[in-house]
Amino acid sequence: MSKQLAFYVNIASCTGCKDCQIACKDKNQLPEGIKWRRVFQYEGGEWVPQDGELIPSNLYAYPVSAACMHCADPICMKVCPASAISKRDDGIVLIDANKCIGCRYCSWACPYGAPQFNASLGVMTKCNMCFDLVDQGQKPACVQACPYGALDFGPLDELQQAHGTFNAPA
Repeated sequence: MSKQLAFYVNIASCTGCKDCQIACKDKNQLPEGIKWRRVFQYEGGEWVPQDGELIPSNLYAYPVSAACMHCADPICMKVCPASAISKRDDGIVLIDANKCIGCRYCSWACPYGAPQFNASLGVMTKCNMCFDLVDQGQKPACVQACPYGALDFGPLDELQQAHGTFNAPA
């Protein structure tokens, strides 16, 4: 089996420029409303009154670039009644448009909202990790487009070695 390929996102380096989102949309010729890679803002805190003015208190805002996680055990693949979703040996999860019946079960099951319905084609679509570029030894378009190096791509174990791992508390 090939090594599991993965994305790494360093949100400390991400400025929210959306170059990754635009590169993905351009490379894959995605129609309006479909974004396989999305940059959104995670924010919070409050403004509190002080001496007649509003003063920021614990304000924070982080841009986050997200796409399909190409899960180790993809729930989207398990729920697809048409067996249109498959996982390659290198971990890339793909939707076969010729098999997809557009039922949207994969979208409903995915905790990341990665599969998106393309109404003009009548099928589900999602990030395919630019497998055509990967097969040529290149990185996905979103990674290539990031001007700040906030995105990286490669074998999961190498990314973990280079950037560390995160284990959520139990």
